[in-house]
Amino acid sequence: MAMKIRLARGGSKKRPFYRIVAADSRMPRDGRFIEKLGTYSPLLPKDSEDRVKMNMERIEYWLGQGAQPTDRIQRMLEAAGARPKTDRSNPTKGTPGKKAQDRAQEKADKATAAAEAAAAPAVEEATAEE
Repeated sequence: MAMKIRLARGGSKKRPFYRIVAADSRMPRDGRFIEKLGTYSPLLPKDSEDRVKMNMERIEYWLGQGAQPTDRIQRMLEAAGARPKTDRSNPTKGTPGKKAQDRAQEKADKATAAAEAAAAPAVEEATAEE
């Protein structure tokens, strides 16, 4: 049985509240879980103590049993100091899309054309003076 430590959504519409739970990975997001390990309230300020509450003893137990934390839970554990910080690499995230690349290419072409046009009369004036 593959175990996950993940968020289960609660709260009303536009007022999210999450439980941090240990659940079977085959169960739905808000469905059956084995144990509640904490809470996460994203509406509270980031420096609030009540924003993320975790039972670290039980989380360490489940991690020892082979449970895999989701990306969001992994970040919370890193912030709490329970897990070492991992480097994340997404090299394509910062690259512009196809249309933005096309626009940049067009702008560069116009700039070179304008520079050539500005340089051409200067060359003609230099030849006329001689």
